[in-house]
Amino acid sequence: MTILSVETSTQVCSAALLTDGTVADERISYNGGNHAELLPEYVDSLLRLCGKIDAVALSAGPGSYTGLRIGTSLCKGIAYGRNIPMVAVPTLDILTEALLEKTQEYAGSLLCPMLDARRMEVYTALYESDGRQIRNVEAKVIDGESFADIAPDKQMVFFGNGAMKCEGVIRRKNSKFVPDIVPLARAMWRLVTERLQHGETVDIAYFEPFYLKDFVAAPSHVKGLK
Repeated sequence: MTILSVETSTQVCSAALLTDGTVADERISYNGGNHAELLPEYVDSLLRLCGKIDAVALSAGPGSYTGLRIGTSLCKGIAYGRNIPMVAVPTLDILTEALLEKTQEYAGSLLCPMLDARRMEVYTALYESDGRQIRNVEAKVIDGESFADIAPDKQMVFFGNGAMKCEGVIRRKNSKFVPDIVPLARAMWRLVTERLQHGETVDIAYFEPFYLKDFVAAPSHVKGLK
């Protein structure tokens, strides 16, 4: 089975061809702000390598409104045009899988992925060290008492682009902050195949990303526009 996976929920833009548990090829940009330009090029170059794919998978959110829209639109077009299933994977699941793919040293710890939601707010959830989610996704304003009441005897591992801004704020003892963990398309294989095995695909026509919060447009800074 070959799956085209796409991840655009943060400033990182990535696409990958996943074949039977291995990364056949991938494209990644860490520069941010140019998903609309890069993603079509990435996907086109990957599809030229394999021709046939069995499914397309995307990061479902939460995350960047614009990034999620770009990834969703492209994946819908591919899935519809090729008449193949589309699988949507929660972004925080992918972020947690990226940590577990990188290291297994946090066995027995609680895993707390964080996506930046501006100011001192993050999108977060809670996972066991095997990747099993034990608390639902929420938009959480972080202060010194955050997470203090959760299993204080266990180490809690914070990671993702929202975690590092919280390192000097969270006073919970037995905490570990891990830098440079980002959600990537390459980390989606296990999550996607499990969903395919259980028939957990999405309706291509009606699927919308999970934004968690309503999108609020900022005032234009272009002269003459309001």
